[in-house]
Amino acid sequence: MDAGTIGIIIGLVLLVILGSGLWVAIALFGVGFFAISIFSSSPAGAIMATTSWGQSWSWSLTALPLFIWMGEILFRTRLAEDMFRGLSPWMSKIPGGLMHVNVVGSGIFAAVSGSSAATTATIGRITIPELAKRGYDDKMTLGTLAGSATLGLLIPPSIILIVYGVAADVSISRLFIAGILPGLVLIGLFMATIMIWALVNPEKTPPAEPAMTIRQKLKASGSLIPILMLIIGVIGSIYTGIATATEAAAVGVAGALFLSALTGSMSWASFQESLMGATRTSCMIAFILAGAAFLSVAMGFTGIPKGLAEWIRALELSPLMLLLALTIFFAVLGCFLDGISIVVLTVAVIMPMIEQAGIDLIWFGIYIVVVVEMSQITPPIGLNLFVIQGLTNRDLLYLARAALPFFGVMMLMVMLLILFPELATFLPNQMTQN
Repeated sequence: MDAGTIGIIIGLVLLVILGSGLWVAIALFGVGFFAISIFSSSPAGAIMATTSWGQSWSWSLTALPLFIWMGEILFRTRLAEDMFRGLSPWMSKIPGGLMHVNVVGSGIFAAVSGSSAATTATIGRITIPELAKRGYDDKMTLGTLAGSATLGLLIPPSIILIVYGVAADVSISRLFIAGILPGLVLIGLFMATIMIWALVNPEKTPPAEPAMTIRQKLKASGSLIPILMLIIGVIGSIYTGIATATEAAAVGVAGALFLSALTGSMSWASFQESLMGATRTSCMIAFILAGAAFLSVAMGFTGIPKGLAEWIRALELSPLMLLLALTIFFAVLGCFLDGISIVVLTVAVIMPMIEQAGIDLIWFGIYIVVVVEMSQITPPIGLNLFVIQGLTNRDLLYLARAALPFFGVMMLMVMLLILFPELATFLPNQMTQN
């Protein structure tokens, strides 16, 4: 039986298992076991045991629970309130006014949480009622939140970049540094979209906030200093080479605990909640990664990756055409799967063709995360949309329409990454030279 037929059979089995409602990790283990048992004579049980163990003790994974715990700690602090208070004076005069707080606030929180859903919930709890009270357009307010909260996947310390780094066997520290410039560009594009909308629809933007002196603005911004110091400590230690990603994660947890103690927002109950929340999320992701590793090995036994790489090579697609095809593929896949599942399900299969096309794996990690970001705001499995729905009780399709302009902005970001790959490779290359 040829690799193409085997691939179709395995794909159908995976769809059936996922459609049955089983956990993604169990589906990956099940399909891998099926593939080895049916299409090879190797011992599936022994391979599953050794592969799962080998994946589970990877040192790179140590950063994962630490960064997740850091985000869980800060989620329970007064960070969002402090950010709104500190950013508002600087944003009120820009076209679009305080809607920019959604974007900049999401960018700041993304730099300490690594989670899109946590960013949505934390920023949304504060900005949605505050902007509604001031008379901002409801649809645009929710759209800006849904779109900008996806920055949690891109701006380091991104959980999904850790997952990609482990799955693709590339440096997590370099991936983190690679995400900085694209993240800043995406923030700029989101803000530009808001400004254009505000200039076209002046009647939907309330009057500017009362004027404040520079001294008053600086005083209000004092609440941002602790969190900015934490960001600099985590990202700066990686960029300068003082710490690895795992060591920086430990610094981040210590800093988050210190901040929570400083603000008086950490009780013994909230400490336990943060610890258990981080444990649950880390175990879920580690379980999925172990299943993905086993499925990757199973695919090797079936010959699918090699056959797929040869098929792609026979098509003689240019790297640009390959990336355009993958963009469409990931965008469609994002309608049905969450970001982490997309990465672990596809990386093993598409990596041979990416390497064959000579595409930089660090650059590709940033590209795939930006594409996967779009899945956070596409129904029916748009995680950010579900979080906002829980905050507002709005209809899911209403939220999807509100987020549509920002889906377009992320498509533009994908095109910019393809046209200007230095956006993702410049800083990691500088880091290597230093």
